[in-house]
Amino acid sequence: MLSNSPLDLFKQFYSTCLVIFSVVIVTALMFTENTKVANDAHPVVALVVMWLGILWMSMVEGGQCSMVGLPPIDRELYKDSHKITYQICSLGHKGDNLDRYLMGRQFMVIFINFTISLCGSPLEGASVLGLPQWVSDIFLGSGIAMVLTNVNIGQLTAQVNASHCMLDYINTHFMTFTLYCTLLIEMTGFMHVCYLIRDCFYFAAGKPIVTNEPPRSAAKAFFHWGRVLFSTVVLCFSLAVTLEALFKGQTTMWDFIPNWAAVIIFFVLLSLVGLLEAMQIAFFAVSKFKKEDRGDHPMARRTCNLLFKGEGRNLPGFMVGRQVTVTLIFFVAARVTTLNIKIGEDENIFGVSDGLQEFFNLGFLGAIITTILASISWQLVASAFPIAFLSNPFVYIMLNVVLAIEATGICAASWFFGTIHKKIAGFQLDEVYVGTAEEREAGGKPDTSMHPGRDFSIGTVLVAPKNWEEAIKNLESVPETFSQRRERILSNIKKMKDMMADASEEEKGAYAAGIQAEVKYLEQLNEEEESEASPAPVKDIEAA
Repeated sequence: MLSNSPLDLFKQFYSTCLVIFSVVIVTALMFTENTKVANDAHPVVALVVMWLGILWMSMVEGGQCSMVGLPPIDRELYKDSHKITYQICSLGHKGDNLDRYLMGRQFMVIFINFTISLCGSPLEGASVLGLPQWVSDIFLGSGIAMVLTNVNIGQLTAQVNASHCMLDYINTHFMTFTLYCTLLIEMTGFMHVCYLIRDCFYFAAGKPIVTNEPPRSAAKAFFHWGRVLFSTVVLCFSLAVTLEALFKGQTTMWDFIPNWAAVIIFFVLLSLVGLLEAMQIAFFAVSKFKKEDRGDHPMARRTCNLLFKGEGRNLPGFMVGRQVTVTLIFFVAARVTTLNIKIGEDENIFGVSDGLQEFFNLGFLGAIITTILASISWQLVASAFPIAFLSNPFVYIMLNVVLAIEATGICAASWFFGTIHKKIAGFQLDEVYVGTAEEREAGGKPDTSMHPGRDFSIGTVLVAPKNWEEAIKNLESVPETFSQRRERILSNIKKMKDMMADASEEEKGAYAAGIQAEVKYLEQLNEEEESEASPAPVKDIEAA
């Protein structure tokens, strides 16, 4: 996990330097008109769109952490303290809206990545600031500069904070806007073929489809399956257009790659993204299994032993490395699938109108293909057959590759940026407002499961280490938080109550006195917190 060891501090330092360097050269690329949007429109347009995309990405990624993590908590506990969060969760957690949000969000993430790539990725042979060719090849030609900028600033920083500050993070109408956008995307039906794929795999696995909504009426069923058919047609058409462009060399793929090789690379990229997306689902699923239930296949055992060895650091390590790898593949996939047909000069694909061809050139078709075939479909397979999926030797190989990437510390800057963001935004841990799970249960409002029996939620969530606050405490120079003090007091009370069961009458008196002292300390803590934070957190002194 994150620590303040000299090695980890060095990783944060050099990672931050790499991000700053990447931002500088990407900006220079745009102002020398060496990116697609800067060349076709204007450098300022490219710069503004890229940073708006990164800003929106931070809300999409952080919002997912909150939307997936908040359902168990009774919304009445934060109805007054976080009015916007309450409104968002009331809509987002109604019926199966969480699934709809996650479906729309998946497309949004990929489309934003594609858009950022068009704004900041270099054109063929681009170089800036007089950099040596080898430096340009590493940072520009491979897309690493764009990936470091987007992943560290737009994705992992948001996940670091939103993993523990869910209520504060989405308490903004920016998230309200994002939620409505994701639901609107899902409602259009472009992704509905994923529901058909889901139903098929759950049927094959003999698992019921978990839902919080009543059976569809005839009208709703007709509307649903109509969109499934529409989505299937859109997917097939998107594949046809993209493959036609690849075979003719009419995409933004590097010129030195033959057309036939571009087609192969296209399918390899889809498979790699799908493998990484499915791995996180399978890993989270088996993390809840007993060790003896993780399958008998040697490769599945080997994979699980590597993933969960020691203190379990490799699971969050995989998530960080996976995020870097997937984003890099997305940027390459954007080059492979984005059409590069000059209106009026080149022949339009399948003879479509100029207006429709301009729409194709925006990259929507590639985003649709990647979302359905390289993301959601693979996740659904892994959720239905997690153990069988882990028996694939490519999973073990890819796990080692991703862990090696994470070990380099290339994304350690996200923890540093997260610390700065948290301080500026004034984020507080969720426990400050709603107490710990134990306190909520003691107060008569225990956490509940929104989807009983569900093992996963679609999407990408960084599992921030539980000791995150402790790990960055020295960086922030802050004392023990109210939540940590309260948790320690309640733990002391519980231990003394347990010890009283087998104690003598004299010892019970001593324990009772100790409990009363801890309760008094808890009362003082709550009074102190009420004076510094509004509203006060959940507390129940009598229950303690």
